[in-house]
Amino acid sequence: MGLEIKPDPRSAKEAGHTLVTDNTAIRDAATVILVRDADRNPAILMGQRGANAAFMPSKFVFPGGAVDPDDAFVPMARPIDPISASKLALRPVTQLAPAPEALLGSAIREVWEETGLRLGADAQVDMPNGLGESWQAFLRTGQCPDPSALRFFFRAVTPPGRPRRFDARFFIAPVDALTDDPDDFSNASDELSHLHWVPLQEARQLDLAFITEVVLAEVQASLPSLEAPELVPFVLNDITSRIERL
Repeated sequence: MGLEIKPDPRSAKEAGHTLVTDNTAIRDAATVILVRDADRNPAILMGQRGANAAFMPSKFVFPGGAVDPDDAFVPMARPIDPISASKLALRPVTQLAPAPEALLGSAIREVWEETGLRLGADAQVDMPNGLGESWQAFLRTGQCPDPSALRFFFRAVTPPGRPRRFDARFFIAPVDALTDDPDDFSNASDELSHLHWVPLQEARQLDLAFITEVVLAEVQASLPSLEAPELVPFVLNDITSRIERL
């Protein structure tokens, strides 16, 4: 039996944030580190950005991207991990910092768009007003996004001077949280190429951004646990680059 979900009565357009037009302004973003076989031979799902991308061209990355206004209003199948939710609310950097629900929604949407895989659960729901096509397509599959397995793992702000800047929250989750065949990328968009499960020991041989290398080191140090760290690393690039703990 599917879950009965009551959608938020407000539309995303009625309650969404003002659209960002300044590409150098910091935008809130969410990224997902999906881990396979964490106990024995861990592998991470990654793909390669296009050579002409404005941000991190040609780099191998985890699925992720900027928060959209409607991410806060899609109905969720299950609650957010409360520890992660409380830490997500700390240290806002942008003027209109999104709610934890928006960040988790963004994380799930980006996985869906870039890999064609769902972090979801069967649910019966009326389509809320104002949702973008991506969320409409997700809900039409008969599932609602399920954030319950995602744990807040890392956070980083893009340094000044880059063509795009993000306040990115990284979430970690096991492959079992997916409701699709983890090797079937047939529904993925063309935003990432060479999608594959990279053995953790081989990941650093890829063309990576420095911050991705830092995150992979944190993953390696935490395995086999996929729980949120007691203190979440926060790379705050303002006047100087430094790591704080949340």
